Amino acid sequence: MLGCSYGKLFKTTVAGGSYQEGLSINIQGVPPGYLITEEEIYRELMLRKPGQGELTSPRREADVPIIYSGVNAADTMPGFSNEGLTNGTPLVILIPNVDRHFEHIEQYRSTNRTPRPGHASYASYKKYGENDDSIGAGFFSGRYTSTIVAAGVVAKKILGDHGIIVTAYVKEAAGISMPNMDIEKIRRAGEKYREARKEIDPIYREIFKNALFKKGMRFFEKTSILSELEKKIPAIPRPSYDENEIKERYEIHPELFCPHVETADAMTAEIMKIAREGDSSGGIIEVVITGVPPGVGEPVFRKLDGELAGLMNIGAVKAVEIGSGIQAATMKGSESNDQIRAEQDNIIFNSNNAGGITGGLSTGQDIIARVAVKPTPTIAKDQKTIDKISLENKTLSAVTRRDPTIVARIWPVIEAYTSMVILNSYMHHMAYQAMKKK
Repeated sequence: MLGCSYGKLFKTTVAGGSYQEGLSINIQGVPPGYLITEEEIYRELMLRKPGQGELTSPRREADVPIIYSGVNAADTMPGFSNEGLTNGTPLVILIPNVDRHFEHIEQYRSTNRTPRPGHASYASYKKYGENDDSIGAGFFSGRYTSTIVAAGVVAKKILGDHGIIVTAYVKEAAGISMPNMDIEKIRRAGEKYREARKEIDPIYREIFKNALFKKGMRFFEKTSILSELEKKIPAIPRPSYDENEIKERYEIHPELFCPHVETADAMTAEIMKIAREGDSSGGIIEVVITGVPPGVGEPVFRKLDGELAGLMNIGAVKAVEIGSGIQAATMKGSESNDQIRAEQDNIIFNSNNAGGITGGLSTGQDIIARVAVKPTPTIAKDQKTIDKISLENKTLSAVTRRDPTIVARIWPVIEAYTSMVILNSYMHHMAYQAMKKK
């Protein structure tokens, strides 16, 4: 499998599978001197993990990460305070699987001969043959997206030091769209959403609020904690909370990060209505990037919008548009062009139909992309398929764990992947600018 790396200067390589021992992330290009903790990685992982309520699969993965290498084990010299800081070597993060019990494996075994329509299970079998990792969809499961989220935590932290902020949210779900909102208001809602999820997440309380992971703790000490957690998983209660209290206190919906609460309520109701019919639904994630200076991007084959089109690398994403996107095809030039003026040495654009990118280079405006997410392929309705061994026609009835929609969990993945793209391109830009003849 040769397609598991992204980036040149900020390079991320991922591995693992849904029912393997776990997943791993190897990041090269992390500058030295950054403090990155398992807790802050987990705070983002808990936004996309399953088992969080009606809108997600009931799988109870803890998604507790372990930083394995790339940070100093202790202060390196007398008088230095650099224990736990990145040291410039590859940063490796592990995410062990802890909810992969035999009964779930057997459910997949019983249906693996009949590929799920809309899923990769037929194509992956044709590519990898009888050794295809098809239990839980292996590397084609949404489970692997935890690796992207972990890498995104690192990318966002570095970008933040340079004044660049990446924000994703649910713009549309099950055919219901939210009204336009100011990006700063959306970001404040995102902060509240994260705080609310911390409060109601049982794994956060179990591991991090109780400070079971301590500074200087060895790898085997951390794995022993996760070994004990694995035994407790079936007994640990699912998130329990008063929805109205969360809405009143944090002004967000506790399960779906659409920053417009009334729309989030309507989205959730429609998602669950479709799920009760045995079906699934999709939606649109919008991502906004602020603080990117003009000129970021590398034509011809590394244009910034072309790199962002790589969001299609995330499973379930079926389309990516920048700025006005597909609507540009029906606009006139006078409507599409973003006219420019100068005011007191400041450059002002009258509109942003380009989505902050022209010629593959950033313009200094907000970069805006929208990502179309398809419905979950696994549904409760009977579907026509085949036996991939005998090639007989078959009918598939889903018996495995599944999400009513992927939208509720994919937005942090979109945010993380976008951060990786922007950081990699920004590092190229900074290197190029530094090499200009003085």
